[in-house]
Amino acid sequence: MARREARLAAAMLAPTFLIVLAIVLIPLLANFWISFKPVSLADLRPPTPVVSERLRGDADVPGAELLIQYRLRNSSQDKEIRNVVLVDELTPGLTLQSADERCAFDGPRILCDLGTFPAGHREEVEISVIGDEAFATAGVSPRDSPPLMTGDADNILTSWEFSFENFARIFQSRDFWTVVWVTIAYTVFGTLGAIVLGLFAAQLLNTSFRGRAILRGLFLFPYVAPVIAVAFTWVVLLDPFSGTLNAILKHMNVVDEGINFFGQRAVELNLFGLTVDFPLALATVIAFEAWRYFPLSLLFILARMQSIPADLYEAAEVDGATPFQAFRHVALPQLFAILSTLFLLRFIWTFNKFDDIFLLTGGAAGTRTLTVDVYEQGFALGNLGAGAAVAVVIFLFLLVFALSYFRFVHREEG
Repeated sequence: MARREARLAAAMLAPTFLIVLAIVLIPLLANFWISFKPVSLADLRPPTPVVSERLRGDADVPGAELLIQYRLRNSSQDKEIRNVVLVDELTPGLTLQSADERCAFDGPRILCDLGTFPAGHREEVEISVIGDEAFATAGVSPRDSPPLMTGDADNILTSWEFSFENFARIFQSRDFWTVVWVTIAYTVFGTLGAIVLGLFAAQLLNTSFRGRAILRGLFLFPYVAPVIAVAFTWVVLLDPFSGTLNAILKHMNVVDEGINFFGQRAVELNLFGLTVDFPLALATVIAFEAWRYFPLSLLFILARMQSIPADLYEAAEVDGATPFQAFRHVALPQLFAILSTLFLLRFIWTFNKFDDIFLLTGGAAGTRTLTVDVYEQGFALGNLGAGAAVAVVIFLFLLVFALSYFRFVHREEG
C-alpha cells in the first residue's frame, strides 16, 4: 500500500516536476548550444530569398507590351541559398510574349528555377507580356498576386557544427580577466557589506525603544524602492558639478573641485608613505550595492536574533561577559546558519547583478562585470555567441562556488 501511494504521488507530481524542469533546463541548454556557435544578431533570421515585383509599360493602352520585372536578392551577405524557386501567376488578360529561359509556364502559373544565390547576390528576372482590352479597363495589376520565393539555406542555430571560437575569443581578450577580478571584488565586498550593515542594523533594532517601528520601515526603503529611482538619486547626489555631496565637501574645504564618483576609475591615496590607486568608481558601486540590499539581511538576521532565548544572554551576564563578548560568544554562533545562507544567496544574486551597474556607470570606469560583458558582447557588439559564452562562464563559476559551499560551509554548519 505504501509503495502504491508513493507511485501515485510521484505520478501526480510528475507533470509539475517536468514543467519546472523544462522551464529551468531549456534556456540553460539553449545558452550552452549558442555558446559553441559563432552566432550574431543577423543569424537570428536565416538567409531567405527576397523578391520585389513591378510592372513597366503603359497598362492602360490595350495591346501595349508590358514588362514584369522581379528584383531578386539574397538577404544574407555571407551565406548562400540553394534551390531558389520563384512562383507567381499571370493576371487574367495578359498574354506571354517572352520570358527568362529559367522560367516555365503552366497556364497562368509561372515557375522559375533560379538555382543557387551566392551571398549578397542580386539580379532581375523579366517577363514580357501584352495586355488586352479587358486588362486595360479592369484596373488590376500583376502585383495584386504577390510572388512567392523559396530556397534552402544553412541555419547556424540549428546546425550540428560546433566550435570553441567564442570561448577562445573571450579568454584571449586582455580585458576578460580584468572583468573577472572586478566581478569577484564587486560580488565579495558587496555581499559582505550588505551582510555587515544588516547585522549592525539588526543589532540596533533588536532592543525596544520608541519609534522602532518607524525606523524599521525607513531601513526597508532602499530594498523596496524601484532600482531606477534609487540609482538616479545616487547619480544626482554624487554628481561632480551639482551633486549635494560634492557641494558639502567643497563647503567644508575638503576638496577644491567636484569628485566624479561614478566616472573616475581611480584616485591616488597616500597611506603611510605608500601611494596606491583606489578604485573610486568600483568602490562607489559597491557602496550602493551594500546600501541597497542590506535590508534583506536585516530582516533575516533580526528574525533570528529575536528567537535567541534570553536565558543565554542572562547566563553570559552572570558570568561577567561584556556586551561585545555576549554578542561574540552567544549571538554569533546562533546566527552562523542564517549568515552563511545569506552569504550564499547574496553572493549568487550579486554575481548576477546587471541593472545596478548598468544604471550607475554603464560598465565604464573600471566597473564592467561579467553580466555587463554579456550585454555588451551579445547586444552592443551583436555577437550572441560570445555573450552566451560569457554567460556559460558565469554559470560554471557559480556552480563551483555553490558546490564548494555545500561541501565545506554546509558540513561545518551541520
